[in-house]
Amino acid sequence: MNALKADRSLFGVEAVARMIESGATLLLAAEEALLDQLPRGNWIAGTIPYFMSAEQGGVEDHERIFVTRLPEQARVHRQELMDGEALPSFAQSGPDNGFTLLYLPSQSDVHGMFALHGQTWPGLFDRPVVGWVAGTTLDRVGLDTAKVYDGASGTKSDTHAAVMHIALPDHAWAAVDTVNLFEQGDGDAIHFDTLGFTAGEARINGQKRRLIDYIEEHGIDTRLPLVADYNGAKINVATARIIKEEGTLEFFAPVFPGITYRFAKPIGDYPALFEEKVAKMDRPPSFSCNCILNYNYADLEGRHTAGITGPMSFGEIAYVLLTQAVVYLTIEGL
Repeated sequence: MNALKADRSLFGVEAVARMIESGATLLLAAEEALLDQLPRGNWIAGTIPYFMSAEQGGVEDHERIFVTRLPEQARVHRQELMDGEALPSFAQSGPDNGFTLLYLPSQSDVHGMFALHGQTWPGLFDRPVVGWVAGTTLDRVGLDTAKVYDGASGTKSDTHAAVMHIALPDHAWAAVDTVNLFEQGDGDAIHFDTLGFTAGEARINGQKRRLIDYIEEHGIDTRLPLVADYNGAKINVATARIIKEEGTLEFFAPVFPGITYRFAKPIGDYPALFEEKVAKMDRPPSFSCNCILNYNYADLEGRHTAGITGPMSFGEIAYVLLTQAVVYLTIEGL
């Protein structure tokens, strides 16, 4: 078995249970019914049935669990489920040297809190923070609820965040990075007056208008995200749906006042462009996730995305909440 297969791949429940019982530290993703069968141990998980695998490429799998096995020298410092009252202090419980995994259930209060206010929480930027937003099968959105798990206590929740702090030896260090294939287009500048996941009106080149009217008039493909430039970092805000009866747009991440947004330029062959973007990676990541919208819109089923494997998420976390992006973490010195 090659290293990639051993450390980041899909396995049956019995094989995952044996890994847990051996003392391995695991990051898991699968359907709720599969995760419910696992023994207690050093693992956290989120629900999703969509994955990027090394063997099959993009795949929907309801029978297996995606396993990310962390290196043996990466030790669990602390893990727990945290409610909305405790979550703003989550980063302060981390080790001096290491990183933090944060899993959030989609559409929960903790998901909204982190998206809207997480960047102001104490200690957030003291060490790498990565993670993803758990989800459901796409045709069950609104019917099923996403769950996260703390394997140490054997509990799951659709209202709490799963947090795992990992300590590294002094000679090692972790780094987080992203792959965003989208760039701001050359269209009109869009500004919002209020913070939130929904918007009705926006200022288009300074003129206040209903955003859905602007989109219809210009024939904008809302599969392309809004893109903001945060001092050189491109941050996507993906559209979840247009609510015509209310005249509003609902987003997968919040929009912020004072930020200039533009709809993204169209992209061509997603896997080919992705391959080009990640070709300079020195080593395979120890953790990675990709967005479910990339899976869906770019038709990634059966197609590979270089060395990036892991869950397809309802949101990605690299210190802050991202959408339509890839997040990955590497560990150097081990």
